[in-house]
Amino acid sequence: MKKVEAIIRHFKLDEIKNALSETGVEGMTITEVKGYGRQKGHTEMYRGNEYAIDFVPKVKVEVVVPEASLKGVVDTIMSKAQTGQMGDGKIFVSDLAEVIRIRTGETGEDAV
Repeated sequence: MKKVEAIIRHFKLDEIKNALSETGVEGMTITEVKGYGRQKGHTEMYRGNEYAIDFVPKVKVEVVVPEASLKGVVDTIMSKAQTGQMGDGKIFVSDLAEVIRIRTGETGEDAV
């Protein structure tokens, strides 16, 4: 089992959610996050004053998939999240030692 975490732009969420559902992903967790990467934030003008925005708002999408589905899920996120501009985000993939459904006690892929 693999856990895929993608940090994406807010306006790409629905497109990615729909595309992942079409590929068979049955569940996901969405979190609003703030951070910065190479872009180091940005500045905005408000009522004539300039403000530094150090942490840029993004959305984190988390999905757990069998290893056989990993490439399709990553490719889907890449194709739907990419704008070609700095700040498109990142994808992190990690191994999961175990998954357990609390209600039934099912483990592994049955728990997802």
